[in-house]
Amino acid sequence: MKSINHTAASEFLLLGLSDDQGQQAVIFNLFLAMYLVTIVGNLLIILAVSSDSHLHTPMYFFLSNLSFNDICMSTTIIPKVLVSIQAQDQSITYTGCLSQVGFVIVFGFMENCLLAVMAYDRYLAICSPLRYTIIMNPRLCGLLALSSLFLSVVDALLHSLMLSQLSFCRDLRIPHFFCELTQIVKLACSDTVILYTLMYITACVFGGVPISGIIFSYVHIMSSVMRMPSLEGKYKAFSTCGSHLSVVSLFYGTGFGVYIGSTATASPRKTAVASVMYSVVPQMMNPFVYSLRNRDMKEALRRLISRTSFLL
Repeated sequence: MKSINHTAASEFLLLGLSDDQGQQAVIFNLFLAMYLVTIVGNLLIILAVSSDSHLHTPMYFFLSNLSFNDICMSTTIIPKVLVSIQAQDQSITYTGCLSQVGFVIVFGFMENCLLAVMAYDRYLAICSPLRYTIIMNPRLCGLLALSSLFLSVVDALLHSLMLSQLSFCRDLRIPHFFCELTQIVKLACSDTVILYTLMYITACVFGGVPISGIIFSYVHIMSSVMRMPSLEGKYKAFSTCGSHLSVVSLFYGTGFGVYIGSTATASPRKTAVASVMYSVVPQMMNPFVYSLRNRDMKEALRRLISRTSFLL
């Protein structure tokens, strides 16, 4: 197959979730509803944390960072889907596609890092309560958040630079609703061995380390909780990390589910539909998990809504 240089690839075509024009209105409304719920829910979390002095703790600092990251992740993906459906234009520029790949990697890996940092925070709070306030000081919290962002950007730059060196074939149709890294690599006509090697290495390092940190933290948390003499103490300890554990299960559960499902099916379109579960749904559900399972957060949201209603 004749290939063209990557500089001549002016645009790609995002095929979306369905070719049926009758389903486009349903898909548009579904994505719009999920986007609005994601934005409003995560903004409420950020406003509640920032406006309530009782929530000015490391756990809620990282939660507000997670909410902001979820807003950015959804904004990277969903508005382009909505515009494409509304304008009936599936094209996306070469620069826009590579930029979307980069931002998805940044915010996707940032979510990994923040979940790991939050697990470490719960580990210290339960296993070393006397040293918790000394260790998790504002300086360390800021450093952990900035380090997560820095590593995420480095990871995205590595992939984006390698991706920009590829030459693409004439068929530039992407069977997905956003520019996903593996789908772009499949369109390349040039050698992708180095890029695939980089992808596997970074997945093991940048993905494996946060997952290992989460597992390490919860193994020690479980061990510490089991040694507590009273049932009340055990319940209180579990309740402080229940919301985080639910978010971790949702994020990694949907991701691994889509990965396993994609290896079992040969249909790229079915894989794209399943990808909604890890690229959109966790960001929408996180505010519900933390607001419904967390008494302090429910109280802060109630006070925030009461103040807002009073001002109106």
